[in-house]
Amino acid sequence: MIRTPPRAASFVVAAGVSRAVYQGLRRRPGGARWTRTNHAGRSVDLYAGPAVVLGAAVGAGSGPAAFAVLAAGACGAYDDVNGDHRRGFRAHLAALRDGEVTSGAVKLLGIGAASLVAGALLKERAVDKVLAGVVIAGTAHLVNLVDVRPGRAGLTVLALGAPGLVRGPLAAAPMGAAAAVIGDDLGERTMLGDMGAHALGAAVGSAVAAGNGRLGLAAHAVGLIAAAAWGEREASSRAHPSE
Repeated sequence: MIRTPPRAASFVVAAGVSRAVYQGLRRRPGGARWTRTNHAGRSVDLYAGPAVVLGAAVGAGSGPAAFAVLAAGACGAYDDVNGDHRRGFRAHLAALRDGEVTSGAVKLLGIGAASLVAGALLKERAVDKVLAGVVIAGTAHLVNLVDVRPGRAGLTVLALGAPGLVRGPLAAAPMGAAAAVIGDDLGERTMLGDMGAHALGAAVGSAVAAGNGRLGLAAHAVGLIAAAAWGEREASSRAHPSE
């Protein structure tokens, strides 16, 4: 009997589930709620989002990783439906101080809390638990940050996940999910939305967290915090363009 390597099985399961869900949703149009206008003014659907959430969660084969994926996907879906024009953590936190709970605040707090829970389940020591949570949340944010053109988030997931295959099978699930829809994403028929981008990022972050010790976790956390700071600066400059 030929045994399928865990990495290959995880990739195939994630890709198969993602593709099946995506095709099923396309056969049952959901109206304006599931339609967006992309950067080029074309109408695209958001079906890739729920497809990769389910694919990555099922293919993960890990309770903590699946939890992080589903929670990040749920928070991202809330933003897809209720998002407003404000960009950057600072704007959403300022609104929260004024008593307004924005969709961005829901993402920030929800994904952050879920990532800390997942990190605590993946690691044994307190410092490692916190670092793992930062890595999972930071990677979710990073993948969403680069999702500004067709295919960029999916290609980022494939690039970030590939090195993780050496350490274990967890990285194969987001790679399989992303691969299942990237052709349609690049073809501008669908988009991941916040739901899909955050979920894939959380899946990759979980793989990074599971496969690294304290030094690796710290290095990844520093890099992700730097990326978040850069993204915040870019968001601020777009919100307040110079004269």
